[in-house]
Amino acid sequence: MSDLASSAAPPLPAAADKLKFYGLWLAVIVALLVLPKLFSSGGSLTTFSLIGISIIFALSYNILLGQTGMLSFGHAVYYGLGGFLAIHAINIVAKNKFAIPLPVIPLIGGLTGLVFAALLGWVSTRRSGTAFAMISLGLAELVASSALILRTFFGGEAGVSANRTKVFRLFDWSFGPQIQIYYLVAAWTLLAVLAMYALTRTPLGRMCNAVRDNPERVQFVGYDPHVIRYLAFCFSGFFAGIAGALAAINFEIANSAYLGAVQSGTVLFATYIGGIGFFIGPIVGAIFVTILSLGLSDLTPVWQLYFGLIFIAVVMYAPGGLTGLLMMHRPLLRAGTLTRVLPSYAVAFVPTLAMITGLMLAIETIVHFTVNPGDDSHIKSFGIPFDAASPYIWAMAAMLIFGGFYLSRKTWTRVAQAWDEALSSARDKGVAA
Repeated sequence: MSDLASSAAPPLPAAADKLKFYGLWLAVIVALLVLPKLFSSGGSLTTFSLIGISIIFALSYNILLGQTGMLSFGHAVYYGLGGFLAIHAINIVAKNKFAIPLPVIPLIGGLTGLVFAALLGWVSTRRSGTAFAMISLGLAELVASSALILRTFFGGEAGVSANRTKVFRLFDWSFGPQIQIYYLVAAWTLLAVLAMYALTRTPLGRMCNAVRDNPERVQFVGYDPHVIRYLAFCFSGFFAGIAGALAAINFEIANSAYLGAVQSGTVLFATYIGGIGFFIGPIVGAIFVTILSLGLSDLTPVWQLYFGLIFIAVVMYAPGGLTGLLMMHRPLLRAGTLTRVLPSYAVAFVPTLAMITGLMLAIETIVHFTVNPGDDSHIKSFGIPFDAASPYIWAMAAMLIFGGFYLSRKTWTRVAQAWDEALSSARDKGVAA
């Protein structure tokens, strides 16, 4: 019996795997310390801080969606409430001169998210699937509307502001310069990512995956799926509150936008685009969405439309997200057959880029005549000036769209054939797909 039990136990990780694991985290720490040295401008530091906040928020959302299979349309509730409590905490600490440094304030936001998740989650998590999604949407609208009614706490449309430099100083850091805020966000991001990764390795994390895949079987073996969903919901609210508190500290203000549907939609986009099936997926998605939103908002007024199109494309053609696309190539890379697919990718890239360019040109011209019909037709989009009223522009857009679509269909068929050949060769070499 002991031999049988020992054979059923999972093998212990090898020394090389442990070294790789700890080496990866050490490399992340070094990268966080080196980044401000390479990119020292205020804009870069602000971008890095926003990325760190988005990473915590997206990973907290993935505890619900990716780990437990609960689609939420109101995750911004816990993000926003954590931000508001953090702002009020800063004002109270500064007014009463409490010996509480600023790095502790995100913990207050996390506990706020945990408390409200515990209060609202027991009823919400009684159901999963569509019922849970609708309940989360209703609660989100309720809290968002309350933000404009309860002006004493939420501050109305203007929100609540604070001065983070008035808080008790730690090591003579005032947290006024953006570099100090970057290190604060980086430290909390590292702690939160480590904690959420550890959560996925616990028995609770494994049971969350089981509830996601087959709740009936979980109930059959003696566990209550409702309790597991509730615990996951509480952990998710805690980390979302930390992200909201860090955002409030970074901007020194919390307003109703923190609680709105746009915030909930953004974290859904980031998590799904990155890939909900991998722990690193929301991290990739948070980086991608943050950089893209900051970049597109300066290039076009309808950047949110492009976000929607990207999300639709990911749902239709890459349901595993960007991380899923990358992970698909691991067997080919290990077998050394990836080079067979790269030429086909290069050929398919040209007509696909032409089709996307034509689509963007058509969108910008249509938006101009729809939103600003009386303005000058000479516009500038993505840094390129052109005449939106010129028939040559319309003809070029149509040619790029239809010609690029036709050629891309042909070339991507060739990519599929090259992919099948490379994957078959990888299997012949003993590499699992």
